[in-house]
Amino acid sequence: MGRIYNFAAGPAVLPEQVLKKAAAEMLDYKGSGMSVMEMSHRSKVYEEIIQNAESLLRKLMDIPDNYSVLFLQGGASTQFAMVPMNLLTGSGKADYINTGSWSKKAISEAKLFGVPRVIASSEDKNFSYIPKEFTISEDADYVHITTNNTIEGTRFTSIPETGRIPLVADMSSNILSEKTNVSAYGLIYAGAQKNLGPSGVTIVIIRKDLIGKHSEKVPTMLRYSTHAEADSLYNTPPCYSIYIAGLVLQWLDDIGGVDAIEAINKDKASLLYDYLGNTDFFKSPVNTADRSLMNVPFVSPSEELDARFVREAEKAGFSSLKGHRSVGGMRASIYNAMPVEGVKALVTFMKKFESANRKV
Repeated sequence: MGRIYNFAAGPAVLPEQVLKKAAAEMLDYKGSGMSVMEMSHRSKVYEEIIQNAESLLRKLMDIPDNYSVLFLQGGASTQFAMVPMNLLTGSGKADYINTGSWSKKAISEAKLFGVPRVIASSEDKNFSYIPKEFTISEDADYVHITTNNTIEGTRFTSIPETGRIPLVADMSSNILSEKTNVSAYGLIYAGAQKNLGPSGVTIVIIRKDLIGKHSEKVPTMLRYSTHAEADSLYNTPPCYSIYIAGLVLQWLDDIGGVDAIEAINKDKASLLYDYLGNTDFFKSPVNTADRSLMNVPFVSPSEELDARFVREAEKAGFSSLKGHRSVGGMRASIYNAMPVEGVKALVTFMKKFESANRKV
């Protein structure tokens, strides 16, 4: 069986060039006589791998020198707790904008360590839009947003102005998909398994003045200072995941960086949204102005047709189009590594399905 089009929300599609290079280096990484899976994280060879990954990420995102880049474990879900554990050290209160399932989980974790205040929410309309009206509390230790909502298919198209209060962002599903002004944030975190690589590594980009604010009760492994001081090598990191992330970052740099991939991503999203906008068979539940470039949910006229679409799509070589269990319908995740040809093929399939199942 040949390669299929993988529309999974994560772990997600990886660039074919990256997979081929990893396969070629599996048994012998650059003459070391061993796989990256086998080598010590304290070795000079691996030190170059992790340093190269950080250097590429800094280049691609134009990360200023006053920010640390950390390669951690535990996914974004662990960051839901690490952020308040490390940053709720002033008033003990933080402002959260609730835009979906992952925001709700972050808010729930923050309640264990302080007082998260929901200053805006789109839950009243099933998270189908991004709230625009809110007031940031003067005593907030930070403001938290989820820049792209993987399940609901919305994204922030403009970033809240928070002044002196640090802005914290979960960018798990849209990091590196479009240009980001890192200086506008105090802390950015992202699970790698969407745009950066395989599951297992989590990226944290944190302004250095925010490091070390934790109380002495915070466990050593859950302190940002622990990992910043040890250059992400305090303990054994997810070595192979970081290696693959480095290959993905090199691939992105080779094709022209974030500017180039943003243009490609907008073209891919337009192909799908233009079709959805010109049919009354499939519908997008998302407010047009807030649509994600990465995750596109849609529904057919009935749940029965939704199930049929997913089954037939799978047989036709389109994998993982079933929507999240909390919202149903379908969802196409079109991350950086999804080729334009994959989206074109999906739209063609959707048109054929519509023609075969439309009631006259």
